[in-house]
Amino acid sequence: MTTSFEATQELVLPARGSRWIEDWNPEDETFWQRSGERIARRNLIWSILAENIGFSVWLMWSVVATRLPKVGFTYSTDQLFLLVALPGLVGAMMRFPYTFAVPKFGGRNWTIVSALLLFVPTTLLVLLVDRPTTPFWLMALAASTAGLGGGNFASSMANISFFYPDRKKGLALGLNAAGGNIGVSSVQLLTPIAIGIGGLHLANAGLMWMPLVALATFGAFAFMNNLRVAKSPFRDQLAIAKRKHTWVMAWLYIGTFGSFVGYSAAFPLLLKTQFPDVSTNLAFVGPLVGSIARPLGGLISDKVGGARVTFWNFVAMGCATVGVVYFVGAGNLPGFLVTFLVLFVTTGFGNGSTFRMIPVIFRAEALQADPEHPDLAMTRARRDSAAVLGFTSAIGALGGFFIPQAFGASIRATHGPGIALAFFFLFYCTCVAATWWWYRRPGALGTANV
Repeated sequence: MTTSFEATQELVLPARGSRWIEDWNPEDETFWQRSGERIARRNLIWSILAENIGFSVWLMWSVVATRLPKVGFTYSTDQLFLLVALPGLVGAMMRFPYTFAVPKFGGRNWTIVSALLLFVPTTLLVLLVDRPTTPFWLMALAASTAGLGGGNFASSMANISFFYPDRKKGLALGLNAAGGNIGVSSVQLLTPIAIGIGGLHLANAGLMWMPLVALATFGAFAFMNNLRVAKSPFRDQLAIAKRKHTWVMAWLYIGTFGSFVGYSAAFPLLLKTQFPDVSTNLAFVGPLVGSIARPLGGLISDKVGGARVTFWNFVAMGCATVGVVYFVGAGNLPGFLVTFLVLFVTTGFGNGSTFRMIPVIFRAEALQADPEHPDLAMTRARRDSAAVLGFTSAIGALGGFFIPQAFGASIRATHGPGIALAFFFLFYCTCVAATWWWYRRPGALGTANV
């Protein structure tokens, strides 16, 4: 007779020579305590590393672009903002196939492939940044490939969502996302140091990440797992695009993550154009505080509800935006920095709270649709949630393109970012209204729990 412990081991251990786990049920407390938590934690650690390097590669042009004129490039301010924005656009587009790759190929397998692809943008940067005669179209193409790093987030979040039970998803997804988001602050803190060694060597901005890309690839190969339960037909995954709440959450995530990645990409150039005497090396602080705030947003949402946190967070984002407009117009650097840092913190909190909402929303929908078969409903909810996490992350990442472009257009028209910030404020107002209507008003879906 098989003991409970032995049954647990058989449930989770992959077959010899394989990295696939055939059965996975994190909602089973005995299973989770015996083996599930340990395996989930190991996959989370290596997922965080791979995602962190992906974010660093994705945002490396936010540092490099500000320094191209110093080494002889004659690109215009608009062109520099475009170099910063293009990785955001490509990264958003890549998140769609990256999301669907996890159920198709397995989370471990796709982490290996996506890590290896990071050698493409790092190599191109190394080859081109020391050649001031490089035509803009070619430099823009090279910058666009950095978007491959942006795709990693979608596959990583979709993969990790399968490993953790619903009661722990908020913190787990928050830690996974924050670990990746910190890559933004890492690139803006460490890259200026690396390229300044012995002069100004922009090629180091690509070279410095190559050993870490190799480490992330090895870690995924040696220590991560694929889950058979994550397998899902492509047609079933596409069905989430027909769901109302997919699009509502995508809209809200544009407001949180779109703001985070857009502000992170644009902040160095924004500082340089509005306060020329200030070192752009300060830019790393914004993404850092936003990244740290993300798991806190998820943790608090686990306790009081994601919709409540999201609602008040968007109110705070609107207030912070008004503060930034006022202080940048007054030329007040301390006030500008403080209010912009508050804005970064709220983007992090909102990232955590919105991603906590998604599994809860689709669990509630699945159980309402099939109350007589709760196990099947929960399995369907986990698959739908993973697909929606990736889908909304793709839509939200568009902020990495549009926010730098909006700042560039506003500065070109008025010599300041005020017009762009006014539009962002109006957008946050729509997010407040959407959160209240769909998830906070009396009678809304799961008002007490979402």
